[in-house]
Amino acid sequence: MFPVALGLISLLPFAFAELRNFELNIVSTPLAPDGFERQVIAPNGTYPGPTFMVNKGDSVDIAMNNLLVDPTMRRSTSIHWHGFFQARTSYADGPAFVNQCPIPPNTTFHYAFDTAGQTGNYWYHSHLSTQYCDGLRGAFAVYDPEDPLGDLYDVDDETTIITLSDWYHVVAPDAQADFFQSGTVPIPDSGLINGVGRYVGGPEVPFAVINVEQGKRYRFRVFALSCRPFFTWSIDNHNLTVMELDGVEHDPVTVQNVDIYAAQRFSAVVEANQPVDNYWMRAPPTGGVGGAAGNPNFNPNLTLAIVRYAGAPDAEPTSNNTGILGTKLDDANMHPIASEDPGKLGSGPPDIFFELNIAQPNPPFFDINNISYISPTLPLLLQILSGAAQPLDFLPSNQVLLITPNATIEVSIPGTGAHPFHLHGHNFDVIRQPNSNVTNFVNPPRRDVTPINGGNTTFRFKADNPGAWFLHCHIDWHLEAGLAVVFAESPSLNLEGTPFSQTTPKDWEDLCPDYNALAPELQ
Repeated sequence: MFPVALGLISLLPFAFAELRNFELNIVSTPLAPDGFERQVIAPNGTYPGPTFMVNKGDSVDIAMNNLLVDPTMRRSTSIHWHGFFQARTSYADGPAFVNQCPIPPNTTFHYAFDTAGQTGNYWYHSHLSTQYCDGLRGAFAVYDPEDPLGDLYDVDDETTIITLSDWYHVVAPDAQADFFQSGTVPIPDSGLINGVGRYVGGPEVPFAVINVEQGKRYRFRVFALSCRPFFTWSIDNHNLTVMELDGVEHDPVTVQNVDIYAAQRFSAVVEANQPVDNYWMRAPPTGGVGGAAGNPNFNPNLTLAIVRYAGAPDAEPTSNNTGILGTKLDDANMHPIASEDPGKLGSGPPDIFFELNIAQPNPPFFDINNISYISPTLPLLLQILSGAAQPLDFLPSNQVLLITPNATIEVSIPGTGAHPFHLHGHNFDVIRQPNSNVTNFVNPPRRDVTPINGGNTTFRFKADNPGAWFLHCHIDWHLEAGLAVVFAESPSLNLEGTPFSQTTPKDWEDLCPDYNALAPELQ
């Protein structure tokens, strides 16, 4: 157990916790989520990949078998378990060249970590280049048998998992090459709900159906598995009571639609209180996708699913889009529940302050403080475990931000562009929302992805989790274009012999020499 005096994340046992073993085969296979068949990087052969469902306190050991063979897409891989803090298992966080070298083809690698009391909605995706745009993405839900907000809903199971994603007919390496040449961010061909959708002129693929019973209350867990756009989610004629953001429960707020940015998640309770019928669930992708003028296949209004009441006919809805006319969720109105200790970072000056200025002097590439992020050849975590501790010890040093134990960190990112920034290894308190002059230290919303969309978005977190942690735009095309920095947190505390030393299994130690020995076409 970690010493309480240091205030770092602890790994406390839970009475109902257990070790959960999973196998995940990463294969390339032909799939047609929107009716257009293409080769897909598919976890266990499906898109999205299988949903992981565990309970609070469980630990997992996920045996990932890289069986990729398609030469048009990346053959090596890595997986990020988005939102999990990974205390003492920074090796398992997943970003290639930050926490590990990529996993070569025909290799089995174990991601073993403790969920450590976290609950709510997380997800997993490739974190090598833009590979997850080719299909390696899926949901991960952690259930709390003693949920403090459990009295709000009646149903919370696999039927209430909702995934939203953009889909591309062109493989990611080709789309990325075109982006770097043209400067135009790839525009999806379709939007998908629960892995199915339609494109203009394509076959009428059956929409996903979510079955409900009149009079019951449903906790919908909504995951944005997006490479680029954000979605506006609603259900015709129904209110949405939002009660969780990115794994943190908040005081419930009732609205009619929610904007959800790439990599964000939320839970919303929906009461099935309407006449027995079929109703559209809508999630049009928006925010710079370019519209049909940029890709004639793409119509955002085809991103639909059907909410079907028991007893309703097997037919498409005729309901009107009422959600878009109602109240939109404003994150500023979301406040963590009392047991989450809202405002715990206080109102005093931060110990360390970073202002990160985004620029694009050489499109399509991005700079942060005049530096465009380029992956190092040696993962940052391995550099830390090899003794790097001072700024000039790191390669490349100008992309690494050093933070010290238990410091309150404040990050301010001025600018526009709807860039959804994600911090690994932590969540954060968003003390200033985009386009706002209001600073909230008392009960700011807490999450791990927030859009940078005008004004001076500012968030705070506590340096209580030693490791190597990425901070980046979650538009995957932008990350590949350099929109990132990386934190080296408390370097000396990661070393063997400290209470916080990092776990480094043998298969992790083998990755770099094995990957570096690969022919280029296998990387």
